[in-house]
Amino acid sequence: MNARLRTGWIISIFFLTVAAFITMNTAYSANKNSQERVIKIVAQRFVYIPNEILLKKGVPVRLEFTSLDFIHGFNVPDLHIRADLPPGKVTTIHLTPDKAGVYDFICDNFCGAGHEDMGGRIIVKD
Repeated sequence: MNARLRTGWIISIFFLTVAAFITMNTAYSANKNSQERVIKIVAQRFVYIPNEILLKKGVPVRLEFTSLDFIHGFNVPDLHIRADLPPGKVTTIHLTPDKAGVYDFICDNFCGAGHEDMGGRIIVKD
């Protein structure tokens, strides 16, 4: 085989290997995300529905928030999670709890009288 042909084969094999790696990595990422448990949460003055979220340690979840009336906040200080929830948009938080416990969450954007009661809890079990 001449040098030019051999170089062409080497370059072709290199690019096919890179393409296969990218395809496998994309498939792995899509599969990983498809295994997430999805929990839909509605925020409106002065409540989250549901206000209690049960999770299992080590199991990935996707929290999907929809606000009906105001830019509410979602804050779980002990899990270092914070997000604004603008009305009319879905706000997504990905989470894989790594320790069991009970974690309080609150609305941290003042939304009127009753705001101080807007909260709930995340319960993570082993």
